Amino acid sequence: MKTHVRTLQIAFTYIGTIVGAGFATGQEILQFFTRYGHWALLTILFSTALFVWLGTKMMVIARRIEADSYEDFNRHLFGEKVGASISLFTMLILIGVNSIMLAGAGAIFKEHLGMPYQAGLLLTILGSYLLLKRGISGILQINSMVVPLMLTLSLIIVFNTLGVPGAGRFLFLPTDHSFFGAWMSPLLYTAFNLGMAQAVLVPLARHTDDERALIRGGILGGAGIGFMLLAAHFAMSSQMPGILQFEIPMGSIAFRLGPIVQTIFLLLIFMEIFSTFVADIYGVSVQLQQRLPVAPALVTPLLMLICYVFSQFGFSSLLSVFYPIFGGLCMVWAVMLLRAPMSPPPRQSDPPGPEAKAITIVAVKPVIRITRK
Repeated sequence: MKTHVRTLQIAFTYIGTIVGAGFATGQEILQFFTRYGHWALLTILFSTALFVWLGTKMMVIARRIEADSYEDFNRHLFGEKVGASISLFTMLILIGVNSIMLAGAGAIFKEHLGMPYQAGLLLTILGSYLLLKRGISGILQINSMVVPLMLTLSLIIVFNTLGVPGAGRFLFLPTDHSFFGAWMSPLLYTAFNLGMAQAVLVPLARHTDDERALIRGGILGGAGIGFMLLAAHFAMSSQMPGILQFEIPMGSIAFRLGPIVQTIFLLLIFMEIFSTFVADIYGVSVQLQQRLPVAPALVTPLLMLICYVFSQFGFSSLLSVFYPIFGGLCMVWAVMLLRAPMSPPPRQSDPPGPEAKAITIVAVKPVIRITRK
């Protein structure tokens, strides 16, 4: 029973880490898949296979090499110096993305809830801090609540789209984009998202004792990501090309389904921002604790303060310069992950004999380990 629960927790965390606010709004799916017309179905299936394969492989390797953070994992892939440099650049990107997501949370409070912008920022930071005090278990818990809601909304949208006249257009949708662009898009999408998600998935794997649960969770999580990609593409393709004009494509579909679905959708976007913010802050904090001679209890608040300050100004234009560089770097990272051999599973030490047990009982005092999170 515990193995099944852990499998679901891993799958939900995998899905929740990949499926960020950009996914929930539909903008990512529209740009990477739907606009490529009839190629989109095949490229989504290809991307799903990559998520299942590479995501699971990354977590298994991370567990076997006992990587505490994504920096440890990158050092394993690229070597000490290059791996450390890549991890540093990844950290900067994650801080930038988190700052923009924090600003997005403030915008939701201001534009849709009628509350002050700063209230959205501060409540998100406070909630994240309280949840992060629980460590990796807090991340598992928040995703175990958010992801089922996401899957439910996806099902609602799919069933509603079945009655739309253009429901079958996702199979034959025309496109002006090239074959090369259509098939590069899922590679970029998968590599970029896994490159970001390693901040959470690597420490998650490190804290998972049962490798079978890790493998099953990776497979189930990758399949769940694929289902949600297909559901959103199915719904948006029925509204093409008009849906291209919307900043929040999935919002234009959800808002037609009544106030209840609209409320669920807005809550979902905020929860996606919140859960991704929590997960990324945790991943970066683990890395910084390895780099900085600062008390672990201070790392997370300082990191949140940096994101809060940047969210006041917004630097999406600066991030737009770094994003293509990071995207290319993630492609290299994915190739290295493809080539990386599977490390042998850690050997279980032989159980001590009767004499050793007797000595242990007499000579060793119980030790209480306190892990700071």
